[in-house]
Amino acid sequence: MRCLFRENIPLTQHVLRILTGKYNLTITNVDTQADMKRLVGARSICLDAYGTDDDGKKYDMEVQRADKGAGAYRARYHSSAMDIDNLDAGQEFEELPETYTIFITENDIYKKGLPFYPIERVNMATGDLFGDGEHILYVNGEYRGEDEIGKLMHDFSCSDPDDMLNQDLADRTRYFKETEEGVEAVCKVMEEMRNETSVRTYIEACIDFGIKDKEEIIKKLLEKFKFLTKAQAEKYFPQ
Repeated sequence: MRCLFRENIPLTQHVLRILTGKYNLTITNVDTQADMKRLVGARSICLDAYGTDDDGKKYDMEVQRADKGAGAYRARYHSSAMDIDNLDAGQEFEELPETYTIFITENDIYKKGLPFYPIERVNMATGDLFGDGEHILYVNGEYRGEDEIGKLMHDFSCSDPDDMLNQDLADRTRYFKETEEGVEAVCKVMEEMRNETSVRTYIEACIDFGIKDKEEIIKKLLEKFKFLTKAQAEKYFPQ
């Protein structure tokens, strides 16, 4: 799924407009391999699609096949990772952008038959929204209503682009499945994902064994993974 949104702002924007109901939403940037890790030793996550709109709001869109991969604690971690990534030293907390963590799940994990489940913090004493700018949205991949979300979930479940209702999504899927260039692109993304997983696992192992120094870990990474450049290795240790 990550391939579909790679370097494709119009498609990302179209999908996010449907999921959020914000039909005037304008996406200005999308990154399909955003590595959210700014603290050495903290668990890193690589986002499926990470977008920014023209108001500076951030959108993390994840497609999860296993229910376990879309749990409440994971949603919390994804949301907090975006916060850490978007507030630098010296900035005020009020400068945090509004964030949307969106999990598209294969199954209806809340089993209510609804198209989506918005999650918001609430002041339990007053019943008012807390208003911290954090939004979590679970989208029911089983939903097949006649509305736009139902049609989108239908297309997300299709393996044959000829069965898809949305032409842009069908064309993008057909490109990756039926053209030599598209197949090569998918293979490249899969290789990059495997490499990223291997590198992150190795970094975590180094830290578990008591190696905390950034430069020492980078040196070991370059010895272990010949495909890495020093600049690429340093990206795993954001300032």
